[in-house]
Amino acid sequence: MHQHLLIDADDTLWENNIYFEQAIHAFIAFLNHSQLTPKEVRAVLDEIERFMGYGSANFTRSLVETYRRLAEKVIREEEFQQIWRFGEQIRTHPIELLDGVKETLDYLLPRHDLVLLTKGDVEEQKLKIEQSGIEHYFKKAVIVQEKDVATYHRIIKELHADPKYTWMIGNAPRSDINPALAAGLNAVYIPHPQTWRLEHEEVQSDGTAGQLLTLSAFAELRTHF
Repeated sequence: MHQHLLIDADDTLWENNIYFEQAIHAFIAFLNHSQLTPKEVRAVLDEIERFMGYGSANFTRSLVETYRRLAEKVIREEEFQQIWRFGEQIRTHPIELLDGVKETLDYLLPRHDLVLLTKGDVEEQKLKIEQSGIEHYFKKAVIVQEKDVATYHRIIKELHADPKYTWMIGNAPRSDINPALAAGLNAVYIPHPQTWRLEHEEVQSDGTAGQLLTLSAFAELRTHF
């Protein structure tokens, strides 16, 4: 049956958060706090990230603010420059598609309407989509500030799609799975080992009208769609 497949981008189609994790590891080593453990430093960073927003630029600002709060010495300009380089390395990293993505999109394209649905900084996400080389597979690409129940209702209305035959495919329970199910859509959960910590949440399928499918890899969509 021809259906609408809404597909997440970061850590569903291509690697993303692994580069942030590498930057965080380097940042914590650079800070080299004498009293706080890496876990405690990370907790401060997580809290700051909640208010800064998405994207590499906001992430870099979060690193800078964390350094301001936790540095145990007078901060020199060259130290700030080093922290900015951590973020710049993320922004300029080449797009690395996950295994089986192109082959699976080749399979899905003639069978379903594919829509790329991602959130974050608009210009940064646009650049990622352009650099990915897979934009042509999608009927349209939608970039939103947040993926919540209202967002999914709006997308369904814009697409003139039937929620019963629409699936949200992604790796993040908080943004991709739970709000889509709550909005009456179906969802395909494809866990990624490096999913952003702030996207972690228990998958809540009980009491929802939509179906939930959990797969171990993007390529497995070929078996079900």
